[in-house]
Amino acid sequence: MRVLGAVVSKTLTAVIAAAMVFSVAGAASADDGGAVVRTDKGLVSGTVTSTYRTFGNIPFAAPPVGANRWRDPQPAAAWQGVRDATKPAPYCAQNSQLGQPSSQIEDCLYLNVTTPAKDPHRPRPVMVWIHGGGFTAGAASEYDARWLATKNDVVVVTVNYRLGVFGFFGYPGLPGSGVFGLADQQAALKWVQRNARAFGGDARNVTVFGESAGGLSVCAQLASPRAAGLFAKAIIQSGPCGLTTPGTRPGEFTGVWRPRVDAEKQGVGTLGCADLACLRAQPVDKLLTVHDLFNWPAYDTAVLPIDPVVAQRTGRMHHVPTMVGSTHDEMTLFAALFYPQPIPEPGYRAQLAQFFGENNADKVLARYPVNGNNDARDEMATAWTDGLWSCPTQRAREELGRHARVSGYEFADADAPMIFPLPPFPDYKAYHASELMSLFDMGAPLDARQRELSDYMIAAWGRFARTGDPGWRSEVRSLAPGAIRGTDFARDHQCAFWSSIL
Repeated sequence: MRVLGAVVSKTLTAVIAAAMVFSVAGAASADDGGAVVRTDKGLVSGTVTSTYRTFGNIPFAAPPVGANRWRDPQPAAAWQGVRDATKPAPYCAQNSQLGQPSSQIEDCLYLNVTTPAKDPHRPRPVMVWIHGGGFTAGAASEYDARWLATKNDVVVVTVNYRLGVFGFFGYPGLPGSGVFGLADQQAALKWVQRNARAFGGDARNVTVFGESAGGLSVCAQLASPRAAGLFAKAIIQSGPCGLTTPGTRPGEFTGVWRPRVDAEKQGVGTLGCADLACLRAQPVDKLLTVHDLFNWPAYDTAVLPIDPVVAQRTGRMHHVPTMVGSTHDEMTLFAALFYPQPIPEPGYRAQLAQFFGENNADKVLARYPVNGNNDARDEMATAWTDGLWSCPTQRAREELGRHARVSGYEFADADAPMIFPLPPFPDYKAYHASELMSLFDMGAPLDARQRELSDYMIAAWGRFARTGDPGWRSEVRSLAPGAIRGTDFARDHQCAFWSSIL
């Protein structure tokens, strides 16, 4: 769509502003079809179709460059005229990963808004999406939110946040060390509070949701005192607070959160610099050479005072309705990355010992025996899924459920299309992130039964955003084409066994 008023004089801007006739949403004038919206910083012009409106590349904070590099997000400047919002937000600076493009754009604190085309009779629920990517990759613009917005009559906001060395860098004496990316997310949520009504949304009914690193981010926001009042509901997809990763020694596993002091120590000597002035003078491409070293948020900070695992266990979380879920086969994706080549079955036990320790190898082998295909990667993936991902997800539901209403799901489409460029693997099944294709239009082909499942999930997510109840409460709902039903999640993933050895 052409940019409305590409060159607008101050006089014409004043006329447009004075002529604005706001609907119940406080949004568009009668003669622009809803393409122009007044935000708290100025007018934006988006794209309007017969079914939806989209607005992209809207700044929610000042560019985090120069003196603002490694500084909490600062207020965005107001602008004159009508800002072109027909283009999506850019990718934040990152290296290429799993087929995603690289970027050297440091000025990236922008968001996208998708709404139904028609004016609402009353303010709509708002859903704020935090993308995944291991805290080092990804972008808001990868997620086409038209299905969620139009089928549920909601406003969907997808947000960027600083990644890797730009978002989670730490340095002694540097305020905000280790959590700049989380602070960005809060700045975006504050933008939503100020501007939701202008796009037809209800600032009192905001659901924050995310997957993988986005799910972990939701967990962090639940534990952050600074996020109080910024959302009313939360959805954690494949990002439980207690997610664990292999440590440096066999049988050693660590959480994903780290103390601030560790983040600060890691920053010392980066790129040979002796101080922050030197680091702030480094070009983006130079910093990207150490980008992936800064991939976890830090606690003992103003944004995140305590480890979210402790916050979850002790109830020091925002007590809001929460949905917590995962995919049935989370670790097949990572097993393929760790082991691009098959693991012959005679070598299976040695691999188990390497990860779970010599004392636990036989116990895990007895629970997860080889299946005779002479490739033990799928057995490894199942054990990793259960021990490191599924059971922490179950624990999150149990611990959060002591203080608030909690719903659970498991995405279980064993034939989900593959969207990543991965090597051959025995069977990826419902791999990590495979549920995203049912919620967002990511260009993946869905057959009729998968489309039916997608419609069911979109309706459930929308129902949760509206009411705090996806349509089931007391069970974990298994979501598979033609097989939507309750499941004994803890038994299926052998959580009693894993709690005895991890």
